[in-house]
Amino acid sequence: MKTVWIVDAAYLFNYGKGRPNGIDYLKLKNELENANGGPIYESYYLNSTPDPATDAQNAFHAWVKSAPPRGPKMRVQLYRLKEMRSKCPSCSHTFDRQVQKGVDVGIATLIIKLAAQNVYDRLILTAGDGDFEDAVSYIKSDLHKEFWLNGAEASLSTDLQSYSDQVLWLDDMVPAIDK
Repeated sequence: MKTVWIVDAAYLFNYGKGRPNGIDYLKLKNELENANGGPIYESYYLNSTPDPATDAQNAFHAWVKSAPPRGPKMRVQLYRLKEMRSKCPSCSHTFDRQVQKGVDVGIATLIIKLAAQNVYDRLILTAGDGDFEDAVSYIKSDLHKEFWLNGAEASLSTDLQSYSDQVLWLDDMVPAIDK
């Protein structure tokens, strides 16, 4: 059975912020491969980054692309951040902040594209966003792909859980996935 793993990097980063040293992607991939009963065929890491990216971000992305035993060997797809003007509801002060642009659409497109190309039989998605429900519903109902969901109990969409053949809880993988 060919398995593809797709990661919403912002989701996993936010989960890792609650851990003392963060999450180790290589250790997480090893845990997923154990649950999968064999190797993961392809892995994808999707995130936003400022333009230009920092040296630390570039080094991390190079590591994520590295093959085991050095790194988790993931294909990295980066999207630009966009400026968003916000207003404080209390004081009406306006401020700018950077937000992701295109990552969720990229993930949904990748889920459908790889399934339609018959690249995988099983998808493991590390994400918590219910916005992926239509893409997941399509690959399950129309393309008959197996869907495993990987995420945290506190932030995992019940809409996605309802489609999953199996839920792999990040919380149950601690401390094995800690840095």
